[in-house]
Amino acid sequence: MSETRQLCTFTLGDFFFGIDVLKVQEIIRHQEMTRVPLAPEAIRGLINLRGQIVTALDLRSRLGLPPRSASLPPTNVVIHTPDGPVSLLVDEIGDVVEVDAAGLTRAPDTVRGAARQVITGVFRLKERLLILLDTSKVVELPEPVPAS
Repeated sequence: MSETRQLCTFTLGDFFFGIDVLKVQEIIRHQEMTRVPLAPEAIRGLINLRGQIVTALDLRSRLGLPPRSASLPPTNVVIHTPDGPVSLLVDEIGDVVEVDAAGLTRAPDTVRGAARQVITGVFRLKERLLILLDTSKVVELPEPVPAS
């Protein structure tokens, strides 16, 4: 008997990503953000989620993708982390997809840089590839390089 996984899916440009649904707290439309001075580029700001301050992380920036068009407001995928909720800013939310866990394959060797560190693997769906992200690694930002 094969084991299945349910993944919350979303897009960033032409790429189709998924994260474990058990990691997702909620999905909300665009929220006003307060910028954080001197924060890493991937930190877009802070949002107020019913009185709780949540860090908003731009997945495009985190994965080294080109910036989102200003005319396309991001969607917030709020995930659980050991340090509290974090909002992942994505282009568009998809459906919950059920996949066969045995179908997970290694990420292609062409994936490099920041993306390589956070991609667990890929599932081959009928119409496209579904890239599985490791949420615990996505929220770990690289240490800033000290000024010399």
